[in-house]
Amino acid sequence: MAEKSEIKLFNKWSFENIEIPDWTLERYINLTPVIIPHSCGRHDKKTFWKTKKVSIVERLINRLLAPGFMGSKIKGHKSSYHSGKKNHILTIIKDAFSLIELKTGKNPIQILVYAISNSAPREEVTRIAMGGISYSSAVDVAPQRRVDLAIKYLVQAIGKKSHANIKPFAENVAQELIAAANNSQQSQAVKKKDEVERIALSAR
Repeated sequence: MAEKSEIKLFNKWSFENIEIPDWTLERYINLTPVIIPHSCGRHDKKTFWKTKKVSIVERLINRLLAPGFMGSKIKGHKSSYHSGKKNHILTIIKDAFSLIELKTGKNPIQILVYAISNSAPREEVTRIAMGGISYSSAVDVAPQRRVDLAIKYLVQAIGKKSHANIKPFAENVAQELIAAANNSQQSQAVKKKDEVERIALSAR
């Protein structure tokens, strides 16, 4: 039986020595070593087990699989194209990670973690109703919700890049993750995070 330290993503990339730059997110970014990030939905009905049991790579894949969320953004495909096609997305993510390694020379798992950390908003706006009057107020974002929002923003950004774009989908995934990992304004996810925090700042 293989040692835990020998388990690599797609038998290529190690989960060891992955740095999480924001310590508040450490409990919510699952870096348990897996070869194939596919849990077959066994934790689907268990509250908060996505954090405890589901790899952060699989969480990105699952978000890409959301029906109607990505398919309509990809030229030439119907909205249900990626729904349930997890093997197809696994191949795309493997290709995207290979491109990331070629372009950056770094472990693509580390690039994904940096991208999530840089895309996770610290503040957002909520509506508060009191005595028939409602107003906006800035609130701190819980760490688990920060990770959820970061993954959402990354997938939305990948969708925008892929819309009417002749580049392969894997290349768009790699491009967005690298830009977000570098905290670049070329990343739509980082721009969205900055916009959410700027609105929250004005609502303090």
